[in-house]
Amino acid sequence: MDPLMRPIDLASLSFAALLCVACSSQPPAKWSYADAQGRANLPPDQAYPELFEAVQRGQVFTDQKHFVDALPNRDPAQIRADYLARRNSDGFDIKAFVKDNFIESGEAESPAPKPGAAIEAHIDSLWPVLSRSYSQVPAYSSLLPLPQSYVVPGGRFREMYYWDSYFTMLGLEQSGDKAQVRQMTDNFAYMIDTYGHIPNGNRTYYLSRSQPPFFAYMVELQARIEGDQAYGRYLPQLQKEYAYWMEGAQALKPGTAERHVVKLADGSVLNRYWDVSPTPRQESWLQDVNTAEQAPDRPREEVWRDLRAGAESGWDFSSRWLDDGHNLASIRTTAIVPVDLNSLIYHLENTIAKACETVHNSPCVQAYGRRAELRQRAIEKHLWNADKGFYVDYDWQRNQPRQQLTAATLFPLYTGLASVEHANRTADAVRDGLLRPGGIATTQVSNGQQWDEPNGWAPLQWVAVEGLDRYRQTALAQQIGSRFLQQVENLYRKENKLVEKYDLSGRGDGGGGGEYELQDGFGWTNGVTLKLLGKYGATPPTLVGK
Repeated sequence: MDPLMRPIDLASLSFAALLCVACSSQPPAKWSYADAQGRANLPPDQAYPELFEAVQRGQVFTDQKHFVDALPNRDPAQIRADYLARRNSDGFDIKAFVKDNFIESGEAESPAPKPGAAIEAHIDSLWPVLSRSYSQVPAYSSLLPLPQSYVVPGGRFREMYYWDSYFTMLGLEQSGDKAQVRQMTDNFAYMIDTYGHIPNGNRTYYLSRSQPPFFAYMVELQARIEGDQAYGRYLPQLQKEYAYWMEGAQALKPGTAERHVVKLADGSVLNRYWDVSPTPRQESWLQDVNTAEQAPDRPREEVWRDLRAGAESGWDFSSRWLDDGHNLASIRTTAIVPVDLNSLIYHLENTIAKACETVHNSPCVQAYGRRAELRQRAIEKHLWNADKGFYVDYDWQRNQPRQQLTAATLFPLYTGLASVEHANRTADAVRDGLLRPGGIATTQVSNGQQWDEPNGWAPLQWVAVEGLDRYRQTALAQQIGSRFLQQVENLYRKENKLVEKYDLSGRGDGGGGGEYELQDGFGWTNGVTLKLLGKYGATPPTLVGK
């Protein structure tokens, strides 16, 4: 008998036992570097490690991502052998060698808007420019093929990214391109089936980690378009993604962690960000090597895994993950239970329960509903700061909450797990501590990291607006949304573009900091801008307050 169809007594089950009740009958697929033709498409640091290190350490390209995206024009094993044979010869020119053996990737260009074009029209013109279709990829490419077309963010980001794509898809739906929403949802389902999880992006060097789990929201969006049958269609992939995030939970002892799962001292099971590989990120190799060197008292593999986990969080990088709030070498991402991640997995659990309901599987509905209840209790117990009145992250290694107010505090409102009292207190804290002339600040710390003051990001504006609206904090929601719209509009009129992040201090500039130059395009800004325009109109109200 299918395990989902057996009668169960929920009251008698521990959380660990619940993990087995509604899991898929098939284990998740394990990813490999083999392409559809069986070739071993190894990431560059494995295919030609000596050349890779020489190029990255020598900064042949200003952006470390550029070389890992370059396409070898012949067998990488031959390129490696040729490099090893020639690298010590007189007059060897590594730049010329790379030029002779690789095809460089170009940037995703964004055309300038027509004079006087409304921002909506400009965004609609960008969707085809940012669209890609690679059901097959060239031999030796680091790109992973996908069966359907998709939209990339833009600039240096020439592939599809996980959590970026949800906010892009919101804009595609607003533009009326429902077919593309379905295609991208199918692409993510394909990656879950193929690799056992959704990688950070569709590149070989991103396979070791995921990103904030928004697949359930993509399914929810598709269900709004076509009806509840979408839930049932994607139920197997929803369960497989859940199994990925919960792998290792059953054997955990209190006060320990395994992969993405943490069991706190009281037995509460929550999640963290994590990466399989304790090595420098290929796309930021030199930065990661240098960061580890600045932490001589820590094993470098520990620093590298925390950097990679920070990249999985999507907040790469932020004072949220830093022990001292300023020094990147103090990063401790894997020691932190994040409030946003656990809110999203709460939503995933409820979405699976909803999907099970559509296929009339009552035991499955009850099992996942129970998991969501247990997670909600754990979040309220450990991630709610009663003294300060907002949700925080939790340091599971030190058994204490982290005190910092960040935009992540609004995810319990966005996913609906917060009580009305806690939602109202959180709204007050956000109004007093994070509201800026250009929207909602990411944090209150200014340290040069891009997920810190003074930067604001489109997805966090949308989470804030939707979360606050959900709890009838409509005035604050509109302030945040309208201020961000004004910021986007001001820069659009000044520089004819939409960008990845914005300086919210009121100067009307794009954001700064981080590991690379400000990118324009830009997928999730386009999507959130269209949704906010649809919600509040093209002429934002007069700004008030701070």
